[in-house]
Amino acid sequence: MGCSRKIEDLMAHSSWIRKMFEEGANMKTDGRGPVYDFSLGNPEIEPPEALKQRLAELAASDTPGMHRYMPNAGYEFVRRSIADYLKEETGLSFTAESVIMSVGAGGGLNAALKALLDPGDKVVCFRPYFVEYEFYVDNHGGKLVKLPTDDSFLPDLDAFEQAIDEKTRVVLTNSPNNPTGVVYEQELLDEIGGILKKKSKDNASPVYWLSDEPYRNLIYDADRAPSIFKAYDSSIMVTSHSKDLALPGERIGYIGISPNAEDSGKLFDAMTFTNRILGFVNAPALLQRLVAPLQGMTVDLGWYKRKRDLLYKELIRYGYEVNKPDGAFYMFPKAPSGDDIEFVKKLQQRRVLVVPGTGFGAPGYFRISYCVNDDVVKGALPAFRQVLED
Repeated sequence: MGCSRKIEDLMAHSSWIRKMFEEGANMKTDGRGPVYDFSLGNPEIEPPEALKQRLAELAASDTPGMHRYMPNAGYEFVRRSIADYLKEETGLSFTAESVIMSVGAGGGLNAALKALLDPGDKVVCFRPYFVEYEFYVDNHGGKLVKLPTDDSFLPDLDAFEQAIDEKTRVVLTNSPNNPTGVVYEQELLDEIGGILKKKSKDNASPVYWLSDEPYRNLIYDADRAPSIFKAYDSSIMVTSHSKDLALPGERIGYIGISPNAEDSGKLFDAMTFTNRILGFVNAPALLQRLVAPLQGMTVDLGWYKRKRDLLYKELIRYGYEVNKPDGAFYMFPKAPSGDDIEFVKKLQQRRVLVVPGTGFGAPGYFRISYCVNDDVVKGALPAFRQVLED
């Protein structure tokens, strides 16, 4: 029989991102010239020099016990360091018992959803959304409810308010957003928080706000990202250092629980437990020590901004319809033909790899991941122009 029928079915509908990435890997060995691969959010920029120096120091350290188990939530001194950073950023009384170290943002989201959901509970999110959300929610018996956004990819708050009922347990947002690069401003977060306060009161039970923020430090035109913690008490942030420190392969992140959340202590205990029973056990020991003093540090944002500005300028000049992203390293233009899958195939014929919006619940668009070197962007521009003209 092989694998389960359910997994067979899920595999058949699995990530377009990985599909295009694997297609690119094959094309790069076919000997037919360069491939311009914008499929995966896999930064080609190297980590900051200060991080490399600290990693070398840690690797050379003979401190006893550096690689042993620790509490499932992570080292207390690491969590305290992150709590101090969050306290400075938000003004709230974060402590080490507000932070759980996780195996990247994906591990943190699964630990949080496992702790929060009973079978049949609803998780509300907005289209377009990160492709794995459907699978993460299904992992824990939940149902993902996908709501519309406007032409700027901002939430339809009327639809949002109407969608929340007594079965809604979690609202899942992602800002800066993958795949659009949209940043939710504080005013919008406050409006979402106001609706959640009202609905939680009506339901006599909190609706938890789970915010997926691996791009929170990749903001181009502001000092820092707006904060859900300032907008709503029962809020939980999950982040990672895959993007801001260019460490995607190291899988290190954390869960931050608002100290004002209802039952915050119980949430901490529950997510520490789910972190263990999901098989993560704990985040990597060496990586915890590495990132503790590096909170707030980022790679050179100018490296991303330069590519964003060039792509946006040229795509608009060619005649594409596209919103200028405020954060992350994604752009989400309209597919000129209206058929995103067919348009992506035409680009692929010219050795340019992007991801159809269908994979993000938004057919008619395509995603460009511009965390690549300048020569990839410049080399792909003629193909973007030619396919549109064709």
